[in-house]
Amino acid sequence: MMRKHILILTAGFLILSIFYAGLKTFADKGRSYYEETGEVVWDINTKDKIVALTFDDGPHPKYTAGVLDLLAKYEAKATFFVVGGNAEKYPELVLRTYTEGHELANHTYTHPFKISVTDLQEELRQTNEMIYSITGFYPVLFRPVGGNYNDKMINAAVKDGYKVVMWSWHQDTQDWKQPGVSKIVKKVLNGTKPGDVILFHDGGGNRTQTLKALEEILPTLKKEGYTFVTVSELIESKQQQEAVK
Repeated sequence: MMRKHILILTAGFLILSIFYAGLKTFADKGRSYYEETGEVVWDINTKDKIVALTFDDGPHPKYTAGVLDLLAKYEAKATFFVVGGNAEKYPELVLRTYTEGHELANHTYTHPFKISVTDLQEELRQTNEMIYSITGFYPVLFRPVGGNYNDKMINAAVKDGYKVVMWSWHQDTQDWKQPGVSKIVKKVLNGTKPGDVILFHDGGGNRTQTLKALEEILPTLKKEGYTFVTVSELIESKQQQEAVK
């Protein structure tokens, strides 16, 4: 009798485990699902030697200006995921970024690591309105703070007209940790392949190492034949390739 009860309990636990595992899968559809729908971008598969440089947490009066100077020097374009509160403080840098041909994108208004969906939507709205008031342009790209997201956040962002942008998993420079210029340089140069989205930061702390690393990364990749494009241009390149197939 005891053995029968144990078997029944074991079977019950197995059923519950399978049920909750199914709920987890449903709650977090994962990269493959979102790449297939096109709602989230990490990088693209291409043979063309193009990469997208991205910068989070700016603008900053010193570091964003320094990044823009280097991009101009090496005729490179980039995408800046702007924090709305910083844009309000330094509108001249937002305008400069835009007028120099770079892409502006949304990185929330206050840079919260934990946020409700309702508050996220409001922060995205505030940041977009701030950027529009400075440039006359409404961003269509959004990057979650810290790369943290869930299905509800993605669904809300997509419903509001955004495409969510992450970065290539092998191209997180972790420059915010200030690991040393050589480590940032090696991380990028040893891992770069066509279609990459490379993550840097131009705000949120001391970004001197980022600037020094870029002084080595930009000319080296350019010499290797890479072209630096915006994230939207990267996505457009993928769409063009798919249309030819």
